[in-house]
Amino acid sequence: MRLHLRLARLCAVLLLGLVLAGGVALAERLRRHDLMGLRQRLTRWFLARLSGALPFEVEVHGELPTGPHLWLGNHVSWTDIPLLGQLLPISFLSKAEVRTWPLAGWLAHKAGTLFIRRGSGDSTLLARQLHRHLQAGLSLLVFPEGTTTDGRQLRTFHGRLLTSAIEAGVPLQPVAIRYLRNGEIDPIAPFIGDDDLPSHLLRLLRSERARVEIHLLAPIATAGQERNALARQAQQAVQLALFGEQALPRPRAA
Repeated sequence: MRLHLRLARLCAVLLLGLVLAGGVALAERLRRHDLMGLRQRLTRWFLARLSGALPFEVEVHGELPTGPHLWLGNHVSWTDIPLLGQLLPISFLSKAEVRTWPLAGWLAHKAGTLFIRRGSGDSTLLARQLHRHLQAGLSLLVFPEGTTTDGRQLRTFHGRLLTSAIEAGVPLQPVAIRYLRNGEIDPIAPFIGDDDLPSHLLRLLRSERARVEIHLLAPIATAGQERNALARQAQQAVQLALFGEQALPRPRAA
């Protein structure tokens, strides 16, 4: 019974998303103008409803930034996007495969998600898109690990996407997200390996509610900084929030 009720609620939210996305697409055609600001605001409203349909209790620590920021977060699951996207109007950078997901890919596209295809040689075009997005005063979230993890580790933050923030004069906003179940790292929430979206979603909806901690960390100024140094700084901040000081690399003895 619980599964059926959760599925019904989720379907209702997705239907609402279709209506909103279709309405904005029609408005853009009629006005022949990109309504990215409106898309971000409606997406935030929709993602808050989507998050409410998922079996999570969310705790947010820290203060939301004001003005445009390039958000950098660890990546555990596709659920990171609705849980973080409900906090404020923001766009996302996602792998190109998400664009092909039934319904979810179309909604992501209409919400203003930018898609990246690994090894496609379009890094220059992507950099221009990111720079234009940030310079327009719009926040953007990227996952600099480049893939998801099981939540028990943090992969290297890659700096190549940070050039856009440096050139646009936009600060970084590190954010750490952690899924917990019975006080331990949640084994159900991670979307890794050969997981497919329908199977993963059913596992989530069948499970008890889990707790999600979102830590908004101190923003990092980008002016005059080098991108790889910024990536290391953001990674250390997220690692400290997730795993404590014992997880940080020890300084070498003189």
